[in-house]
Amino acid sequence: MKHAIFLIQTDDRQGLLAATTSFFSERNINIIECRQYTDLHEGRYFMRIAIDLSTESTRHELESQFAALAEKLRLQYTIHYSDEVQNIAVMVTKTSHCLYDLLMHAEENTLGNGRIVMIVGNHPDLEAVADRFRVPFYCYPVVKGREMEQEAELHPLFEKHHIDLIVLARYMRILSDDFIRRYPQRIINIHHGFLPAFQGSDPYRQAWERGVKIIGATAHYATAELDEGPIIEQDVVRISHEDTPEKLREIGRDIERRVLTRAVAAHLEHRIILSNRRTIVFGR
Repeated sequence: MKHAIFLIQTDDRQGLLAATTSFFSERNINIIECRQYTDLHEGRYFMRIAIDLSTESTRHELESQFAALAEKLRLQYTIHYSDEVQNIAVMVTKTSHCLYDLLMHAEENTLGNGRIVMIVGNHPDLEAVADRFRVPFYCYPVVKGREMEQEAELHPLFEKHHIDLIVLARYMRILSDDFIRRYPQRIINIHHGFLPAFQGSDPYRQAWERGVKIIGATAHYATAELDEGPIIEQDVVRISHEDTPEKLREIGRDIERRVLTRAVAAHLEHRIILSNRRTIVFGR
């Protein structure tokens, strides 16, 4: 069944749900799913509504008619279609656990309506993983002092393959502000902490030294402010004094892969509405 997803936000007031659902019922369009949330603190209303597209109306007609309703109700909205497959580029360094999880979910069609069309590494270490899943691998080494040249080479590659989403699967390089601004709300990063805890090259050693009792991971949209982008998904696991730094790394890798995959799936399934620096993430 083909369907369309409407992501809507506006100032909260009476009659929004009735007016929106009536728009579809008057056109004999079946509503498959309708979820809503009211932020009482900010006075904002959010809705995710999925409709069946097996009607005689064209998409152009539907979009133009809904645009008139949106203007009347002062709605901010986007429309997405289930048959529009999104192309994904995964950027990696040498660590494979997040990449493996994304590839396995993509292979099993449980990642949402997206396909991984390329893997880009700044080291060649994970080319064998890409080959195993028959995904093209591109290696663009980063030379100190020439980082911008490496980034400049990626833009035409992404444009050629019509990349819709960039996933940083433990890509251990800081992207420039210019790079991030080219892909607003289209870069998802995984942070090895319950934002932001211990930063640096060995956060699990720092966590062990401080005797922390939980460790976690955070997936967020990348912004020019490092590790400050809108949070999509988080998770934590309780630990004890008996866990070694090696055990914490093992636990941490498991959290990271799960959190990143869930965040990517939420994006691909159009379950996220961005409101300033917050995300409204509807469940499956």
